[in-house]
Amino acid sequence: MNYNTQRKKLSVPEYGRNIQGLVDYALTIEDRETRTAFAHIVVSAMAQVNPSVRETSNYKHKLWDHLFIMSDYKLDVDAPYPMPTIEQVESKPKPLSYKSSVIRFRPYGKLIENMIDKVIEMPEGEEKQTLIEMIAQHLKKAYLQWNVSSCDDEMILQHFEQLSHGQLKLHEDFKLHSTKRLLGTYQNPKSKNHFQQNQNKKKQNNKQKKQIQ
Repeated sequence: MNYNTQRKKLSVPEYGRNIQGLVDYALTIEDRETRTAFAHIVVSAMAQVNPSVRETSNYKHKLWDHLFIMSDYKLDVDAPYPMPTIEQVESKPKPLSYKSSVIRFRPYGKLIENMIDKVIEMPEGEEKQTLIEMIAQHLKKAYLQWNVSSCDDEMILQHFEQLSHGQLKLHEDFKLHSTKRLLGTYQNPKSKNHFQQNQNKKKQNNKQKKQIQ
């Protein structure tokens, strides 16, 4: 026979059976003043037994709430906080209401859609055109993180057209960056040529040193 199954279930198990025993004893103290003083001692002991509760905001109020719960809401003392009701303790919080919003293209998220709406409202000019191109490039980069194999420029531009409701126009010569560049595997041809030139110079210098020797 399991010993623990024969014992009273703890209403707040974080404090253990010893603290529960002290709470049960407090209920037997007839003198209110003495009972109140003893309750304060129990609360201090609770803070020592379960120090993690002190990391929460307004932890003293929480300790007294736990004390009342452990007494089955029967402990009549002059406490610094009112005794909570069973309804307050056991009631479940109301579910949070979220703003319903439909994301047209999941790879881009709602944030980019909101951004496009803001750019649509901007006055025409160089700044707006720069933002339009940046958004278009971002669409491709975001889609590549979602699915590399099915990404092509024509599809991205179609998505851009749909998301902006045809109100944001790209220049005719506009081109999306290559997949390699957006994924970080792009190497600037100029930097590559510069590296090759340095290598050629080093080889030439080595040949000249050998000839001098």
